[in-house]
Amino acid sequence: MLKKPETPKQKNFRFTFEELAGAVGNFGTVLPILLGVAIVSDVNAGYIFLFLSLAYIISGLYFKLPMPVEPMKAVGAIVIAENLSHEQIAASGIILGVLFLILGYLKGLNFLQKNIPQSVIRGIQLGLTLVLIKVSLGFIIWDLIIALICIGVIVLFFLLNKYRKVPNIGSLVVIAFGVVYGIVRNGLPEAELIDAPLLILPSLQDFYTSAWRVALPQAPLTLTNAILAISLLYFDIFQKNVTPDKLAKSTGIMNLLSTPFGGFPMCHGAGGLAAHYRFGARTGGSNIICGLILLPLALWFSGPDFILLIPSGVFGALLIFVALELGKHAFKTSSFPLTIIIAVLAFLTNFAIAFIAGLALHFLIKYLSKTKSS
Repeated sequence: MLKKPETPKQKNFRFTFEELAGAVGNFGTVLPILLGVAIVSDVNAGYIFLFLSLAYIISGLYFKLPMPVEPMKAVGAIVIAENLSHEQIAASGIILGVLFLILGYLKGLNFLQKNIPQSVIRGIQLGLTLVLIKVSLGFIIWDLIIALICIGVIVLFFLLNKYRKVPNIGSLVVIAFGVVYGIVRNGLPEAELIDAPLLILPSLQDFYTSAWRVALPQAPLTLTNAILAISLLYFDIFQKNVTPDKLAKSTGIMNLLSTPFGGFPMCHGAGGLAAHYRFGARTGGSNIICGLILLPLALWFSGPDFILLIPSGVFGALLIFVALELGKHAFKTSSFPLTIIIAVLAFLTNFAIAFIAGLALHFLIKYLSKTKSS
């Protein structure tokens, strides 16, 4: 009897130009947020990049897939807008870390995944797409020529990859171009080794302030985009079952081990996965590469002057393609009108309001349809 031929096993780790390009594919989202936080608050950017680097490497080794690690967007926006202290940032990370660690170990996310409609999750994805497009246009307007050049380069490599099988390293070329351009224009900033991180002890007032001002608006966004939506996205593009509970535990551990020592609240975002995948990441090797790129930045080039080397047009160009990749999956919805409503609400108000309103609308529609049928 003939044996059925074995399906080739997918590699867990590759270290290729495609993985290298995918590794930096999410920098257009990560760097602008962290740059803004470093400029307006009293945090040390070196510690932020240090823990981001370690989280990338450990996540790649553990999940063996491209696993985005990025700053929590609502936290970043509030810190930039309201100039929160590093104690309040640490408190918000501890609160969110405990919350998602508990949900993960109690298997609460699997329950939520079964009971939160897919159309609501897709609406949050589409809302994030709109926000990313808005942010990217803001970068592009200030640096139009550079942005157009970078968009052209990314499109060129995409076409070469599709029709000539050339490695899709457009993002890598664009980032390298931005760094070289910045060095030629402004010179190379001085390298300075950071000190060992110290324990930050938030006060009860810091915890109270962070719970209402930061953790409350961030939690629904993390739940939907960084846990439920990304779990769905892994199945969409890899046919892998990365469970919400596993992602929740990872999120909780990351934040509890980093934010008390100067790290910034982090999560795994669907937009980040779309970015890494769009630019060539297919294995955990991209995470290791990304972490090794960020590590020297953390240790020796932690000041904002180094990040400011890269023109804003580069960030804008990268963000446009990240948004398009994420938006493509957002349209795989069971209720297009509800998804659109949630997306618009998220864009015009915030993700917490959009999430709650979307759930309410879904169950109201379900109730009315049952009433009508009976």
